[in-house]
Amino acid sequence: MECKVKWLGSEGMSFIASTGTGHIIAMDGAAEAGGNNLAPRPMELLLAGTAGCSSFDVVLILKKARQHIMGCDVKITAERAETDPKVFTDIKLHFVVSGKSLDKHKVEQAIKLSHDKYCSAAAMLSKTAEMTYSFEIIES
Repeated sequence: MECKVKWLGSEGMSFIASTGTGHIIAMDGAAEAGGNNLAPRPMELLLAGTAGCSSFDVVLILKKARQHIMGCDVKITAERAETDPKVFTDIKLHFVVSGKSLDKHKVEQAIKLSHDKYCSAAAMLSKTAEMTYSFEIIES
């Protein structure tokens, strides 16, 4: 896996990442840090990646369990340390899973498997942060 990051110049703190799969991601800093607030912060992308990684697992596991899943939304919130390095110290993921006649136990098990076994991003962040998960099921 590879990624290249390029600073866009002296007029701010904007960066473009080019991934090994040929995609680009813009990043920027807050105005008080010299940025122009034009794109997500790098730490926001870590959270988004973690929610995406876990969502991917949950959807895949539920499909393999022959659950009629129609949606999976995740809200991820985090607290950071007060001092540098300002690592994440507390991360909460709330899943809203929708579908037809979803088995509550299977949804809970899918989330637990993602957290305990499959989600690489969560495994890394759990080294510094307390990670908790909650969920709700919406009948579609």
